Amino acid sequence: MKYQAIIVEDEQLNRDFLLNLLQEFCPHIEVVATAASVNEAVAAIRAHDPQIIFLDIELQTATGFDVLELVRDTKFEIIFTTAYDHYAIKAIRFSAIDYLLKPINYEELTRAVSKAIESLKVKQQDDRLELLMRNVRIPSGDDFSISLSTAEGIEYIPLQQISYLEAKGPYTTFFLKSGNHMIVCKHLKEYEMMLTEHGFFRLHNSYMVNMKEVKKMIRADGGYAVMNNDAMIAISPRKKDEFLQLMSRRLV
Repeated sequence: MKYQAIIVEDEQLNRDFLLNLLQEFCPHIEVVATAASVNEAVAAIRAHDPQIIFLDIELQTATGFDVLELVRDTKFEIIFTTAYDHYAIKAIRFSAIDYLLKPINYEELTRAVSKAIESLKVKQQDDRLELLMRNVRIPSGDDFSISLSTAEGIEYIPLQQISYLEAKGPYTTFFLKSGNHMIVCKHLKEYEMMLTEHGFFRLHNSYMVNMKEVKKMIRADGGYAVMNNDAMIAISPRKKDEFLQLMSRRLV
């Protein structure tokens, strides 16, 4: 089965390069149109109703998000492309939407395409795009929400609702302020990379805490962080000094 795709990229060389990669390594993808601007992209999407869009974040004087604002009623899988670590990459990661850094690697491309096709096959109906657009509008990231895929489905959790995370092998458990918890099949390290800039701190190999949810620190027995829900989490000796510094700087 062929899946129709559109490439939105303002540089001719990059468009041709991606097109050639898709033709060589993704024969099940049929590129039905290319676009170099927001207007061209919107027209192509409305004309072809593609299943996959390869969308450059920076488009001359506009962005790929301007395209999405104008075609929100259309269902498709998005694979972003960007030449550098764009500020929006953070929002994209939180929304669990794929992106490719240029120059695009064919192995990363085939993986992203495979994931997009898998989502299309199961007709995955979720709010990843809504979550992404909401997060993009919040440059500070203070009110970010994160996409969590559990055995029951996909849920979108505001960061401020997370108390702490616990690692158990390849799984991570999210403990929420509500008292509920969610188990996700991802290593804690992946979430450490996303959450550290948002007030979370990995104080132990198995735990990462929302610093705003730390009620106090107990120095006995090596040190513990006491959370607002009264959970007691051991502090790794090598993390103690950094944790104390963060506690001393905390304003709330």
